[in-house]
Amino acid sequence: MSELNQFGQPVGDALPDWQSRPHPQRVTLEGHYCRLEPLESRHASALFSAYATADDTRSWTWLLREPDASEEAYRQWIESVSDLSDPIHFAVIDRRTGLPAGTLALMRIDANNGVVEVGHVHFSPRLSQTPMSTEAQWLLMRYAFDTLGYRRYEWKCNSLNEPSRRAAQRLGFQYEGRFRQALVIKGHNRDTDWFSIIDSEWPAVDRALRAWLAADNFTADGRQKRALQSLRA
Repeated sequence: MSELNQFGQPVGDALPDWQSRPHPQRVTLEGHYCRLEPLESRHASALFSAYATADDTRSWTWLLREPDASEEAYRQWIESVSDLSDPIHFAVIDRRTGLPAGTLALMRIDANNGVVEVGHVHFSPRLSQTPMSTEAQWLLMRYAFDTLGYRRYEWKCNSLNEPSRRAAQRLGFQYEGRFRQALVIKGHNRDTDWFSIIDSEWPAVDRALRAWLAADNFTADGRQKRALQSLRA
């Protein structure tokens, strides 16, 4: 129950020990299936090739950018964002091959309030729907909650992007609502759906993700034995 002030008005739970949290850094995060590295121009060639393995450009539909016409154009984009403090882009490295297979970022960083968003998620076919893709998300969550001590971790997507909505809910994000006519993207209206995980929910989300990622949850041919949602339930 919310606390009351001297006028009997609800003012929210007291946080007497709260302090601004550290700003995320361009760190390397090690997992079992993948590794997250700060995105740099040296990743451009392999990433451009990974995205080119897709049959078409549908994975770009929901991104803010159009597909790059050449590897050099993609490299130039990476160079334009690689030194930013917000967003901080990461390359997802397949530990088996040592090659990057996608990217994602921490963004809209609010260290004073302990809030951060995961976004700019662009996974190639080599990464989508693999344990690596789930582990990459978990590594960033763990960094935000366990290392930096953030209170809130956000996911936002176009309300029409059903795959992104399903991914958020599978990972344990809670749906919060829809911001209507929030943006104009590529000449089209975008209503934005908001999802979040807060620090009190993180331990249960973390346990389920760890259990799903465990080696004994997969058959010899790499199929999951238990779905992530069932482990969270």
